[in-house]
Amino acid sequence: MNYFATRFRYDPRREILWKALCDFYFSRLAPPDGHVLELGAGYCHFINNIRAARKTAVDLSADCARYAAPGVRFHEGSVTDLSFLEDGSVDLAFASNLFEHLTQAEFSRCLRELKRTLKPSGQLVILQPNFRRAYKEYFDDYTHISVYSDVSLCDFLQANGYRILECRPGFLPFSIVSRLPVRRSLILLYLLSPWKPFAKQMLVRAAPEQR
Repeated sequence: MNYFATRFRYDPRREILWKALCDFYFSRLAPPDGHVLELGAGYCHFINNIRAARKTAVDLSADCARYAAPGVRFHEGSVTDLSFLEDGSVDLAFASNLFEHLTQAEFSRCLRELKRTLKPSGQLVILQPNFRRAYKEYFDDYTHISVYSDVSLCDFLQANGYRILECRPGFLPFSIVSRLPVRRSLILLYLLSPWKPFAKQMLVRAAPEQR
Protein backbone atom coordinates (compact mmCIF):
# COMPACT_ATOMS: atom_id res chain seq x y z
CA MET A 1 0.00 0.00 0.00
CA ASN A 2 1.24 3.47 -0.84
CA TYR A 3 -0.57 5.96 1.34
CA PHE A 4 1.23 8.93 -0.19
CA ALA A 5 0.00 7.96 -3.66
CA THR A 6 -3.63 7.48 -2.63
CA ARG A 7 -4.77 9.63 0.29
CA PHE A 8 -1.85 12.03 0.72
CA ARG A 9 -0.48 13.10 -2.64
CA TYR A 10 1.88 16.05 -2.76
CA ASP A 11 0.00 19.33 -3.26
CA PRO A 12 1.94 22.62 -3.58
CA ARG A 13 -0.98 24.44 -1.94
CA ARG A 14 0.01 22.84 1.35
CA GLU A 15 3.29 24.76 1.30
CA ILE A 16 1.37 28.04 1.05
CA LEU A 17 -0.97 26.92 3.82
CA TRP A 18 1.71 25.80 6.25
CA LYS A 19 3.99 28.77 5.72
CA ALA A 20 1.06 31.05 6.50
CA LEU A 21 0.01 28.98 9.54
CA CYS A 22 3.55 29.03 10.91
CA ASP A 23 3.98 32.76 10.26
CA PHE A 24 0.59 33.78 11.64
CA TYR A 25 0.07 31.30 14.49
CA PHE A 26 2.46 28.48 15.30
CA SER A 27 5.75 30.37 15.42
CA ARG A 28 4.57 32.31 18.45
CA LEU A 29 4.43 29.01 20.36
CA ALA A 30 8.07 28.15 19.69
CA PRO A 31 11.03 30.11 21.11
CA PRO A 32 13.25 31.23 18.21
CA ASP A 33 16.30 29.76 19.94
CA GLY A 34 14.50 26.56 20.88
CA HIS A 35 14.04 23.01 19.59
CA VAL A 36 10.93 22.02 17.65
CA LEU A 37 10.00 18.39 16.96
CA GLU A 38 7.47 17.32 14.35
CA LEU A 39 5.94 13.87 14.73
CA GLY A 40 4.83 12.19 11.51
CA ALA A 41 6.34 14.96 9.41
CA GLY A 42 5.19 13.73 5.98
CA TYR A 43 6.15 16.36 3.43
CA CYS A 44 7.79 18.49 6.17
CA HIS A 45 5.66 21.56 5.46
CA PHE A 46 5.39 22.46 9.15
CA ILE A 47 8.94 21.76 10.27
CA ASN A 48 10.44 23.51 7.24
CA ASN A 49 8.50 26.71 7.92
CA ILE A 50 8.52 26.96 11.70
CA ARG A 51 11.10 29.38 13.13
CA ALA A 52 13.46 27.62 15.53
CA ALA A 53 17.19 27.19 16.06
CA ARG A 54 16.93 23.40 16.11
CA LYS A 55 14.38 21.41 14.12
CA THR A 56 13.77 17.66 14.08
CA ALA A 57 11.38 15.62 11.92
CA VAL A 58 10.30 12.04 12.64
CA ASP A 59 8.46 9.80 10.19
CA LEU A 60 8.16 6.10 9.38
CA SER A 61 8.73 6.80 5.69
CA ALA A 62 12.27 7.32 4.45
CA ASP A 63 10.80 9.43 1.63
CA CYS A 64 10.19 12.17 4.19
CA ALA A 65 13.92 12.96 4.19
CA ARG A 66 13.68 14.16 0.58
CA TYR A 67 11.38 16.99 1.64
CA ALA A 68 13.25 18.15 4.74
CA ALA A 69 14.86 21.56 4.27
CA PRO A 70 18.53 22.20 5.08
CA GLY A 71 18.91 22.46 8.84
CA VAL A 72 16.14 19.97 9.60
CA ARG A 73 17.34 16.77 11.24
CA PHE A 74 15.36 13.78 9.96
CA HIS A 75 14.92 10.53 11.87
CA GLU A 76 13.29 7.55 10.23
CA GLY A 77 11.27 5.61 12.76
CA SER A 78 8.17 5.35 14.90
CA VAL A 79 6.94 8.18 17.10
CA THR A 80 6.63 5.59 19.88
CA ASP A 81 10.43 5.48 20.17
CA LEU A 82 12.14 8.84 20.62
CA SER A 83 15.22 7.39 22.29
CA PHE A 84 17.45 9.25 19.83
CA LEU A 85 16.46 12.51 21.57
CA GLU A 86 17.97 13.78 24.80
CA ASP A 87 15.94 14.14 27.98
CA GLY A 88 14.37 17.57 28.36
CA SER A 89 15.57 18.81 24.97
CA VAL A 90 12.35 19.77 23.14
CA ASP A 91 10.47 23.05 23.50
CA LEU A 92 7.59 22.29 21.15
CA ALA A 93 6.35 18.97 19.79
CA PHE A 94 3.84 19.12 16.95
CA ALA A 95 1.65 16.47 15.37
CA SER A 96 -0.75 17.07 12.50
CA ASN A 97 -3.22 14.38 11.45
CA LEU A 98 -1.21 11.67 13.16
CA PHE A 99 -2.81 10.16 16.24
CA GLU A 100 -5.98 9.00 14.49
CA HIS A 101 -3.64 6.64 12.59
CA LEU A 102 -2.28 5.05 15.80
CA THR A 103 -3.76 2.64 18.29
CA GLN A 104 -4.40 4.02 21.77
CA ALA A 105 -1.51 1.93 23.07
CA GLU A 106 0.82 3.52 20.51
CA PHE A 107 -0.50 6.98 21.34
CA SER A 108 0.17 6.35 25.04
CA ARG A 109 3.73 5.23 24.33
CA CYS A 110 4.32 8.36 22.29
CA LEU A 111 3.03 10.50 25.13
CA ARG A 112 5.37 8.76 27.57
CA GLU A 113 8.30 9.41 25.25
CA LEU A 114 7.32 13.07 24.97
CA LYS A 115 7.18 13.43 28.75
CA ARG A 116 10.85 12.53 28.82
CA THR A 117 11.97 14.66 25.89
CA LEU A 118 9.96 17.84 26.55
CA LYS A 119 11.48 20.60 28.66
CA PRO A 120 9.63 21.58 31.86
CA SER A 121 8.22 24.54 29.90
CA GLY A 122 7.62 22.47 26.75
CA GLN A 123 4.29 21.66 25.16
CA LEU A 124 2.61 19.35 22.67
CA VAL A 125 0.41 20.81 19.92
CA ILE A 126 -2.03 18.50 18.14
CA LEU A 127 -3.99 19.29 15.00
CA GLN A 128 -6.33 16.60 13.71
CA PRO A 129 -9.91 15.86 12.62
CA ASN A 130 -12.60 16.31 15.23
CA PHE A 131 -14.94 13.34 14.87
CA ARG A 132 -17.80 15.35 16.35
CA ARG A 133 -17.59 17.67 13.34
CA ALA A 134 -16.10 15.38 10.68
CA TYR A 135 -17.95 12.11 11.22
CA LYS A 136 -19.07 11.93 7.58
CA GLU A 137 -15.53 12.14 6.18
CA TYR A 138 -13.54 10.58 9.02
CA PHE A 139 -13.35 7.04 7.69
CA ASP A 140 -12.92 7.99 4.04
CA ASP A 141 -9.27 7.63 5.02
CA TYR A 142 -8.75 3.87 5.32
CA THR A 143 -5.80 4.35 7.70
CA HIS A 144 -7.89 6.05 10.41
CA ILE A 145 -8.12 3.52 13.21
CA SER A 146 -8.79 5.64 16.32
CA VAL A 147 -11.62 8.08 16.89
CA TYR A 148 -11.25 11.34 18.83
CA SER A 149 -13.43 14.34 19.41
CA ASP A 150 -12.30 17.50 21.18
CA VAL A 151 -13.67 16.00 24.40
CA SER A 152 -12.18 12.50 24.13
CA LEU A 153 -8.78 13.75 22.96
CA CYS A 154 -8.49 16.06 25.96
CA ASP A 155 -9.66 13.30 28.29
CA PHE A 156 -7.10 10.88 26.82
CA LEU A 157 -4.29 13.39 27.27
CA GLN A 158 -5.30 14.02 30.87
CA ALA A 159 -5.54 10.28 31.57
CA ASN A 160 -1.95 10.03 30.36
CA GLY A 161 -0.61 12.74 32.64
CA TYR A 162 -1.03 15.91 30.60
CA ARG A 163 -2.80 19.15 31.42
CA ILE A 164 -4.77 20.97 28.73
CA LEU A 165 -3.53 24.45 27.87
CA GLU A 166 -5.94 25.18 25.03
CA CYS A 167 -8.66 23.36 23.10
CA ARG A 168 -10.22 24.70 19.92
CA PRO A 169 -12.90 22.28 18.63
CA GLY A 170 -12.89 23.97 15.23
CA PHE A 171 -9.58 25.43 14.08
CA LEU A 172 -9.21 24.65 10.35
CA PRO A 173 -11.24 23.07 7.54
CA PHE A 174 -11.00 19.30 7.15
CA SER A 175 -8.98 19.54 3.93
CA ILE A 176 -7.45 22.06 1.52
CA VAL A 177 -8.86 20.04 -1.39
CA SER A 178 -11.56 22.38 -2.63
CA ARG A 179 -12.30 24.92 -5.31
CA LEU A 180 -11.42 27.79 -3.00
CA PRO A 181 -8.03 29.47 -3.49
CA VAL A 182 -5.29 28.97 -0.90
CA ARG A 183 -3.92 32.45 -0.22
CA ARG A 184 -1.99 33.90 2.73
CA SER A 185 -4.41 36.78 3.12
CA LEU A 186 -7.42 34.46 3.27
CA ILE A 187 -5.68 32.17 5.74
CA LEU A 188 -4.91 35.11 8.03
CA LEU A 189 -8.50 36.31 7.85
CA TYR A 190 -9.72 32.80 8.67
CA LEU A 191 -7.45 32.56 11.71
CA LEU A 192 -8.55 35.96 12.98
CA SER A 193 -12.25 35.44 12.36
CA PRO A 194 -14.47 34.23 15.23
CA TRP A 195 -16.62 32.54 12.56
CA LYS A 196 -14.89 29.53 11.03
CA PRO A 197 -16.98 27.78 8.36
CA PHE A 198 -16.17 24.12 7.66
CA ALA A 199 -13.79 24.02 10.67
CA LYS A 200 -13.57 20.28 11.25
CA GLN A 201 -9.96 20.09 12.43
CA MET A 202 -9.42 20.67 16.13
CA LEU A 203 -6.35 22.08 17.84
CA VAL A 204 -5.25 21.04 21.32
CA ARG A 205 -2.24 22.30 23.25
CA ALA A 206 -1.11 20.26 26.24
CA ALA A 207 1.85 19.94 28.61
CA PRO A 208 3.01 17.12 30.89
CA GLU A 209 1.90 17.43 34.49
CA GLN A 210 4.86 18.43 36.63
CA ARG A 211 5.81 15.91 39.30
